[in-house]
Amino acid sequence: MDPWVRSVLRCPVTGAELVDAVGPDGAPELRSTDPDRPLAYPVRDGIPVLLESEAREVRPGQ
Repeated sequence: MDPWVRSVLRCPVTGAELVDAVGPDGAPELRSTDPDRPLAYPVRDGIPVLLESEAREVRPGQ
């Protein structure tokens, strides 16, 4: 993903910045930096799926 595209992506639910992460299954994801409602969005075939219905809640330590 181009850096300029990455820099403008935000969590569609909270508006927080998204950072690169790896999910519990080892798949890439983007994680919201919102401390009150941390959500993770899958990245499939290099494309972030920024749909609330696809997000998962991130628990501490994940």
